[in-house]
Parts: sequence; structure tokens; C-alpha cells
Amino acid sequence: MPDTGLDVSTTGRRVGVLVVGLGGAVATTAAAGIEMLRAGSNDMAGLPLAGVGASGIAAYRNLHFAGWDLHGENLENAVREHRVLDGEQAGIVAPALRGMTPWPAVGSVDFCKNVDGANKVAAGSHREAVDRIRDDIRRYRETSGIENLVVVNLASVERWPDKGAGALNTPEGFEKGLDSSDPAISPAMLYAYASIVEGVPYGNFTPSLAADIPALTTLAERRNVPVAGKDGKTGQTFIKTVLAPAFRSRSLYVEGWFSTNILGNRDGLALDNPDSLRSKLNTKGSVLDDILGYPVEDHIVDIRYYKPRGDNKEAWDNIDLVGFLGQKMQIKVNFLCRDSILAAPLVIEIARVLDLARQRGAGGIQEQLGLFFKAPMTRAGKREEHSFPVQERALLDWLAA
Repeated sequence: MPDTGLDVSTTGRRVGVLVVGLGGAVATTAAAGIEMLRAGSNDMAGLPLAGVGASGIAAYRNLHFAGWDLHGENLENAVREHRVLDGEQAGIVAPALRGMTPWPAVGSVDFCKNVDGANKVAAGSHREAVDRIRDDIRRYRETSGIENLVVVNLASVERWPDKGAGALNTPEGFEKGLDSSDPAISPAMLYAYASIVEGVPYGNFTPSLAADIPALTTLAERRNVPVAGKDGKTGQTFIKTVLAPAFRSRSLYVEGWFSTNILGNRDGLALDNPDSLRSKLNTKGSVLDDILGYPVEDHIVDIRYYKPRGDNKEAWDNIDLVGFLGQKMQIKVNFLCRDSILAAPLVIEIARVLDLARQRGAGGIQEQLGLFFKAPMTRAGKREEHSFPVQERALLDWLAA
């Protein structure tokens, strides 16, 4: 997408971006980036929609961050802990971030064993936890004066529960599950439910099950609340969805694709647990087969927590191709990523588009946002689209509508 270096948004409306996992590396990077723009920067690098005009879309400088985290330190301290920003940048945004302190969060070591914190909601039941989340949303609206809100889930990866559990199938079953504290209902689902019933658009940037369960998808449609997700498409999978369509177009057969990742941030620590890792792999596995039109027999994805790297993720791919006359070739890609530098701009754009969808009266699943997700939500009976060029065109057409 073109980058003009200008914020071409056409509205002065303020939008509150309420983040689950506000103190994490991605959220603090997103908040710091907006504060840099508010401080006078005109650097729009990395923001995919910076040069795209869409009537009514919120200006970047009019986004305001708040939210929940199991770690209670203010965002100035969190930024310095994550070490994504350089020293000069951290100093510029420090005064603004110092005043941002996460609200106590709903968490569960049963769903995410490797990540816990002291800034936790002491709720005796699912219903009580939901009421606390809804109170936070209402309180923010009242105290900030910002009416237009979006909730984005950036919390650590949860294990998947049994998707066939009765509480996850219908809104009525989910309500009963809240009252009985059904163990199939995860913290991510509690936030998604609270957002939907408060009429707030919800985006899930994690591989955790949330608004994509039938109970909450149906609820979002009934209440006409925009929802989107899941699992942000930032690094290795982004590269796959760019390269795979080209291989298909040139009739180059993919015999095998070996992918490995090493990362050392809080997300990597969460993925060091086998159950959370399985959730992540669930969202990465089907991309190639879907785009190419055949199963890649040797598609291997390996993710490892390697603490020294911090937020500097390395994604390495070996691709084995078969071309004309059965001749074999290889491509090797070594992507030395900055995980949060890739992810934070997508979070910002997801929030802006979800807010715009609400303005347009478009509720339920927002398929135009598939560009930003590894496992994009689609309406019942419709296949996921993973090809990056096709996804990009769908979003641009929607924005221009």
C-alpha cells in the first residue's frame, strides 16, 4: 500500500483503544508510536493504511490507549523493560506513558501456565469477572469523555479448550456457562463477551479462542457489533502468504517448507508451554495448503523460546521447489524481525478499521480485516482467504466503498 508519509484521515473523532495485555511489548510499542506522532513526528513508516484515504477513519493522533494487564507497572517502565524503543524514543514518550497504568486483569494459569502477575482481578466467578470488565469499559468512557471505543486482545496465548463444549455453541449456553463458571470459558472469551454486550468492536490479535466461537460470533451478529481475528500475521506467515501465491502462479510445486522461529519476549515465554504452543501452531498450519491448493506433505513449523533475543525474533525458512522437467530448487529466507515493530502498526490499523466498521453499521465478522490475521474469521460456510494480494484488494475495496 502506498505510504505518503501523511496522516490522510478525514475525521477529528477520538477513539479509545482498550487493550487486553496493555503492558506487553506490542501494546506499549503501539501506544508509544501514537505518542511519537502526537509529539510531532510525521514518520508513517510501517503503517499500512497511512497513505490510504477512507472517509470517516480516525486519525492516528486521535487514538488513545488504555486497558488491562496482569503486570501493573506503568507504560514508561514497561517500554524500558521490553527494550523495543531506543533511548531517545523512550525519553520522548516517557511523560505521556508514565500516566498510563494498566487496570487489574482477568487471568488464568490454567489457560496460560507460564504467564501470571499480581495485578489480577479477584473475581469469584466468570459472571463477576465479566461485570468487572464491563465496569472498566463504562468507567473509561465516563472519565475520558471518549465515546468511541475498540477492544483489542494482545494477551499471552491461551491453550484451546474443547471447542465442542456446550457453553461455546450458543449465546444462551454461554450465558449459562458464565453463571456456572464453566471451565471451557477462557479469559479471552470473557473479554470478548464483555466487549460485545457493551457494544464495543473487538479484535483478537492472539491465537486464543475468543469471539470466533459460535456463541460469541452469533452474539456479535445479533447485536451488530464488529468483531475480527485471529492471530496477527506479522512475520513468517506474512512472508508465506506473499511467496506462496507467486509459486502457485508460476506452477512451482512446493515439495516441503521448513520454518523455525526463535524469540525471547513475553510471547515467547508463553509459547514455551506445550498447550499454548499448540494454539499457535493451529493458526499457522493451514495457510500453505489453502493458498497452493494441495497439501504440503513436509510443512514443518518449529517455535522456540530463546531468552537472549528478547523482541528480536529470527524466522528462518527453507523451501524445496520442483519446477519444469522435475528439476528441484531451493529458496532460503532468513527474516531478522523486530516482533513488536511489525505487530504494533497492525494493531493500530485493526483498531481504526473496526471503529470505521461500527460507524458504517457493519456488525458481526469483518472479513475485510483478514489481511492482518493468520486465521481470519469468515462467515459460516465460507472458506478462509490467505493469499496476501487477494486480502489486500478486499480491504482496499471495502475502505473505498
